[in-house]
Amino acid sequence: MSETSRLPQYAGGTSQMRTLAVRITDDLRAQLDVIAQLNDRSVTEEIRLALEDWIERSKADPKVLARAETVRADIERDAQTKRNAIEAIFAKEPAKKATPPTRDAAKDKIPGS
Repeated sequence: MSETSRLPQYAGGTSQMRTLAVRITDDLRAQLDVIAQLNDRSVTEEIRLALEDWIERSKADPKVLARAETVRADIERDAQTKRNAIEAIFAKEPAKKATPPTRDAAKDKIPGS
């Protein structure tokens, strides 16, 4: 099985590759070069595999999961606010506003009057 078969599949069944420039120290680059050579892979492939592994581990990290739930709730709250705004703008019937009670109605509710 080739390493490229591990690429994530996106809509349409084709993998989309994007370039990412990363600044690293000379020492880290030298170590990366040696690891790639020992594994008979390119430096790019080693970086991609390391990132995939890190992402998979992050998906199981309780702190990341908790933060994801917080972010998801924020997104849902913002989306609901925007849905409500759109509904208010484009609703066929104007939203019913609560009418304040009249003075006469208020007097009727006061006991002993």
